[in-house]
Amino acid sequence: MAPVEDLQTEMLEAATEATPAPGMIPATPPGDTVAQATAGQETAGQETDAHDAPELAPPLRADSSLESAVAAFKEYMTRKGFRENSIKAFLNDLKILMEFAGPTTRLLNIQTATLNEFLDWLQRGRDYPDGKKVECKPKTLARRITTLKSFFSWLHGIGIIGTDPAEPIVQISVRTPLPTILNDGDLGKLQNAVQDYLFDRKRPDARPYLLFNLLLQTGMKKAECAALLIEDIDVSNPQSPTVNIRYEDDTQKHKNRTLPLHPGIIPALNQYLQQYKPENILFPCTPRNLEYVLDDVGKRAGIKRVQVGFETLRWTAAVRDFRMGVPEEQLRQKMGLTKISWRDTGDKIQQLTGRV
Repeated sequence: MAPVEDLQTEMLEAATEATPAPGMIPATPPGDTVAQATAGQETAGQETDAHDAPELAPPLRADSSLESAVAAFKEYMTRKGFRENSIKAFLNDLKILMEFAGPTTRLLNIQTATLNEFLDWLQRGRDYPDGKKVECKPKTLARRITTLKSFFSWLHGIGIIGTDPAEPIVQISVRTPLPTILNDGDLGKLQNAVQDYLFDRKRPDARPYLLFNLLLQTGMKKAECAALLIEDIDVSNPQSPTVNIRYEDDTQKHKNRTLPLHPGIIPALNQYLQQYKPENILFPCTPRNLEYVLDDVGKRAGIKRVQVGFETLRWTAAVRDFRMGVPEEQLRQKMGLTKISWRDTGDKIQQLTGRV
C-alpha cells in the first residue's frame, strides 16, 4: 500500500521551498556573475559563521556547466534543511539529466526542447550496462518533471538564466490507487481479538490492545508510534488522557501535535507497563515487530481481505473521523500533514467515505 505521504509529495513540498518568491532575489542578467549560487538562501542581516559554513561551489553564470549548477543546488538544499530523501531523489534525477545532456553542457544551451527530448528519452527506455532497457514509469516521470521544474525555477529565480526552460513543460498527474480500509464489522472483530489477548487467562498480553487502540484513536504513523516515549502519554487527567507526538528534527516541527485519547485506554496502558516494564521508549522493539503484532491480531480476528497494519489503521482512523464530522482542517492537523500533502489525502478520504 502506498504511504500517506510518498516521495512525490515530499519533493513537491521541497520544490515549493526551492522556488524563490517573486521580487525576493534581484534578477541578474544572464552571463553576469552571481556572488554565490546559494545567495538566495540568506536574507539581509543574517550572518554565517565562517568556521561552520561548508565550502561553497564556485559562482555560477549562464555559461556555467550543468554539473556545477547541480553541485550548487545540492548546497542550497542542504543549507535550507531539505529532507535527506528529497535531496537524494533530486540529485538522482539530475544525475540522469547529466547522463543525457552531458555534465559539461552549459546552462544557456539547455532549452525547453532539450528537456522535452530528455523526457522522451526516459519514456522510450534507458539502456543499462547489462543490455536491459528500462522504461520510466508514470509516477517516476512525474517526479522527474518536478525535479526539472524545481531546479530550473531556482536557477531562474536567482538570476543565473534569463528564462526558465522547464516552465512550459506540463506536469503530469499520477493517482495512486485508493487504499483499502477496515469497515465497522472488521473493527468489531479486531476489538474482540485484542480483548482476547488482554484477558487471556494463561498468558494475558496488553500490548496488542494498547497498540491497536492508540493507532485507531490517533491515526499516527509507524515512525511516530515507534518513537513514542512513556512520558508522551499524559494521564494526569484520567478523564482526558492525551498523547504527544514530537519530532526532534527542526524541519519536521510542524508535525508536532497533542491528540486526545479515550479514557478506556488507561487500564490497558497500566497493565502493559507492568507486563513489559519499558524504561523510556513506550514500545522498545523494532517497528517491524509492531507490524507483526498487528498482523497477528488481524489473523486472530479472521480479517483476510486486507492486511492489518499501520497504514490500514491510519487511513481507517481518518475516514472514521471524517464520517463523524471532524472538520478537514482539524483532521489535517491531527494527521500531521502539510496543506500540500492534504490535497491528495483529503480527496482520497472523501472518496473512501463514500465507499464505506
